[in-house]
Amino acid sequence: MSSTNGHGPKRAILYVRVSTDEQARSGYSLAQQLEALRDYAAREGYDVLEEVSDPGQSGATLERPGMDRVRDLVAAGGVSVVLAQDRDRFAREPAYHYLLRKEFEGHGCKIRALNDRGDDSPEGELTDGILDQLAKFERAKTAERTRRGRLRKAREGKIVACRSPRYGFKLNATRDAYEVDEEKMVVVRRIFREVADGTTLQAITLKLEREGVPTPQGARFWDRSFFRHCVFDDVYRPHSFDEVEAVVSPQVAARLDPSKEYGLWWFNRRRMTSTPVSEVSGDGRSYGKRYSSYTKPKEEWIAVPVPEPGVPREIVDVAREQIKDNRRPSSAGHRFWELSGGIIRCTACNRVLISRTRNKKKGGRRYQYFYYICSGYNKHGFKACEKARFASATKLEGQVWEFVRGILLDPAELRSDLDRAIELEREGRYGDPEAEAKHWLEKLSESDEERRGFLRLAAKGRITDKELDEELAALEETRRTAELELKGLRWHKERVEQMEQDRDAVLEHYASLAPEVLDSLTSEERHHLYKKLRLKVWLFKSGDLEIDMAGVPVDGLDGSSSITQGTSKSAPMGGRS
Repeated sequence: MSSTNGHGPKRAILYVRVSTDEQARSGYSLAQQLEALRDYAAREGYDVLEEVSDPGQSGATLERPGMDRVRDLVAAGGVSVVLAQDRDRFAREPAYHYLLRKEFEGHGCKIRALNDRGDDSPEGELTDGILDQLAKFERAKTAERTRRGRLRKAREGKIVACRSPRYGFKLNATRDAYEVDEEKMVVVRRIFREVADGTTLQAITLKLEREGVPTPQGARFWDRSFFRHCVFDDVYRPHSFDEVEAVVSPQVAARLDPSKEYGLWWFNRRRMTSTPVSEVSGDGRSYGKRYSSYTKPKEEWIAVPVPEPGVPREIVDVAREQIKDNRRPSSAGHRFWELSGGIIRCTACNRVLISRTRNKKKGGRRYQYFYYICSGYNKHGFKACEKARFASATKLEGQVWEFVRGILLDPAELRSDLDRAIELEREGRYGDPEAEAKHWLEKLSESDEERRGFLRLAAKGRITDKELDEELAALEETRRTAELELKGLRWHKERVEQMEQDRDAVLEHYASLAPEVLDSLTSEERHHLYKKLRLKVWLFKSGDLEIDMAGVPVDGLDGSSSITQGTSKSAPMGGRS
C-alpha cells in the first residue's frame, strides 16, 4: 500500500478499542490488540504515525474520542492506512463501517483489519459486507441466548449475579444464591428500626457518617435514596412459605422449608438502556452516556427466594408506612448540593435553582464543574427566565456558609433573632390562634345544629326539597370553610412548635461548637442546619445575594457578619457595592 501521493513512506495509524469500562480498567485486550497491530505494521513496512485507543467505548456509535482523533489525523492528510485487529473494532454497524471507509478514501487512506477476508475489488467488498452482516446476526443471537439463559436461571430460583449483591447479602461459592452477610446486615436492621421509630432519613445519614460506617460501595457519604430503596425492597421483607409458593414455580417451592420465611429478590423488573452522547463546547468535545429505564409490568417479574434477613415483618411494614409519602430525594450525582431543596431561588422569577454538572477538558485532562441555574432556564425548550445565569456552586455555597458561620459565633444574638422569628410566626396571620380556633369550632357546632333543624322542618313538610337542598349547600360551604381554617390553625401550631424545636437544636448543638469544629461540618450537615434555620437565599442576575433566615430578611451588604434585630440586615456576601 502506498501513501497519498504514491511515493512517500507508508504511514499507519493503529486503532484499538474495548467495549466496556471493566475491560478498560483491567486493560483486557488493549495490549493484545496493540501487540498484534505492531507486528503486522513492522512486517508490512509501515511507519506508525500514532497509536489511538478507545477504552470503554461502544462500537454502536461513531461518537468516540479515539475515533474522532483518528478522523482528524486522516483529514490532515499523509495517512496511508488505519489498522485495527478486527473489523468490529471500527464499528459494530456495517453502515458505520461503510461510512468510515468512504470518508477515509476521500483523503487517500485505506481502512484495514487483520481479519479482512476480501480485497478492494467489488467481489472483495461484497465478501466483507456479507461477513459483517453475519457477525451482526451472531451478536444479536448471542445477546438473545444470554437473555434467555438469565430468565431460565431466575425461574429455577437462582440469583443472576450482577456487579454487587444487595447490601447485607453475599453470593455463595457458585454465585447463584444469596447468603446473609451478618456484619452488613446489622446495619440494615438498624436502618429499619430507626425509620420505624420515626427518625428522618437525613438524621440516619448523619449518624452513619459520624460513626464512620461505610456505604455499600465503601464510600464515606451515604445517599438518602439508598434508605428508601432498602425499605421498599422485598428482599428484606420476610414472606411466609405460602406467599412465596404463590409466586414461584412448584419446582422451586419444593426445595424450600415450609417452616421458614424468605425474602424475595425480583428479576426482570426494570429495563435499562444507555445511549452514547457527546457535547461540543469551547474546550472541545466531551463524551458520556445517557441512561433511561422503565419498570416492566408486574406479570413479567420473576421472584427468587433468598434467606430471611432477620428484620421483623412488622418493623418493615411500619418503616414503609413512615416514609411512603416522602418526596424522593434528588438524584443530582454523588456531590451533595448544600443549597438544594428550595433553599436558593431566582429573584427574577421566584423559581428554585437546580444543580448542573459540566465536564470540560483542559490540557488533555477532564474536569468537572458544578453550577446552580434557575429551573426556568431552557424550560420546555425555551428560556422561561431570561435572567437565569450559571452560578458557581462552590462560590455560592462558600459565601452562604461564611454568613451563617458568623451568625453561629454569636449565640446570644442568634437566640434573639430566632425568638423574634418564632414570635412573628405565632402572631402572623391568625393574631390570637386560640380565639380563632374557638370561633371556628363554634361555627362548626352552629352549622351542625342548623343542619339538624332544617332536617326536622323538612320531615314535617314545612320546607320544600329545593329549599332544603339550598340551605344544606350553604351550611356545607360554611362547614368546609371552618374545617379548612381549623386545619390551617393546626398546621400553624405545628409549625411554631417545630420552629421552637429547631431553635433549641441549633442553640444546643451548632451554636456551642468551636470555629474549627464548625468548619469541619460536612455539606449534608450544613444543609441540615440551613433547613433548621429556615434559610432562604435569593440570587440576582448580577451575582448579588439576599438572605432570609427564619423569616428575617437580609438586604444590604455593609460588611456586618450578624443579623441585628430591628434594623437593616446584612451579610458578607460579596458582589454588591
